[in-house]
Amino acid sequence: MSYDIKITKVEKSKVSEFDFDNIPLGRAFTDHMFVCEYANGQWNNPRIEPLKQISMHPATMALHYGQAIFEGMKATLDINGNAMLFRPEKNAHRLNFSADRLGMPRFPEELFVEGLKKLVDIDRSWIPTQKSSALYLRPFMYADEPFIGMRAATHYKFIIIASPSGPIYNKRIKLYAETEYVRAVKGGTGEAKAAGNYAAAILPTEIAKSKGYDQVLWLDAHEFKYIQEAGTMNVFFRINDEFITPSLDGAILNGISRLSTIELLRDKGYKVTERLVSMDEIIEASNNGTLQEAFGCGTAVGVAMIEEIGYRNQTIHVSKDNPVGKMVMETIVGLRAATIEDKYGWIVSV
Repeated sequence: MSYDIKITKVEKSKVSEFDFDNIPLGRAFTDHMFVCEYANGQWNNPRIEPLKQISMHPATMALHYGQAIFEGMKATLDINGNAMLFRPEKNAHRLNFSADRLGMPRFPEELFVEGLKKLVDIDRSWIPTQKSSALYLRPFMYADEPFIGMRAATHYKFIIIASPSGPIYNKRIKLYAETEYVRAVKGGTGEAKAAGNYAAAILPTEIAKSKGYDQVLWLDAHEFKYIQEAGTMNVFFRINDEFITPSLDGAILNGISRLSTIELLRDKGYKVTERLVSMDEIIEASNNGTLQEAFGCGTAVGVAMIEEIGYRNQTIHVSKDNPVGKMVMETIVGLRAATIEDKYGWIVSV
């Protein structure tokens, strides 16, 4: 299905003023944004227009009741200079999964992908060419109806903005296993990409950073025993040549990078198991030398190698070599750059 997306371009791009060798994380944005509104039971007026401030009524429902969801994606250039997206249909599907959980209307998945393509195409000059850099894409939806009252909104806005992004981690990272605060419980919103999940994570993350760690490693809400995920990543552990990742239990985000890593590892002949993973198991494997690798994966961070985990006044050390984790990272980078054949059908040309 083809959509009539109205396009209004800026008179002059700001890209010539941007220093791609010094990319500020999350502070620089491209010239345009994609916008669409929901009213009277349907999505209306899809368009691309110059990036601008959003006007809000003080009673905008998202500000009071938290109906807000988002996705994270990247656009890159291949070796021929073509703009590419990585599995965008998966993000479109997950956005609607989140919308269902928060009582929000579904967004047409074909329009999601088409809007992304048109926005990236118009702002393709903003895609960095530096190694491990990309154009970060942020589709989001929120309730913008002005109303004070506890019910689902009847008016929503869907927007896509884009921001040049450099590598987040250039070194192995340290995680702090949180034993006081929790991110999510089964039956909550943990498996949705809801804005409120991240708001609740800010304080524990700042505490972890003050202790010298890079991110929080979230544990289950009942026993603080079983691993869920890291702050912006799903996690994988290699024990006795088997890769283990926490199973999706309703409290863990179903990451697109997680899914791709599982599929890639299995295609390379590795055994991958999705199940409960306890801190005691990781401690024992570290102590007896069977913990061979640990890494996290997510759209923003890519693949981040884990150096150590802090847990209840002890430090869990991980092997300093991550050969398979590096293979996963290099394969995904190669697929995005078209230096590796995309036999999986993951890369979508803009």
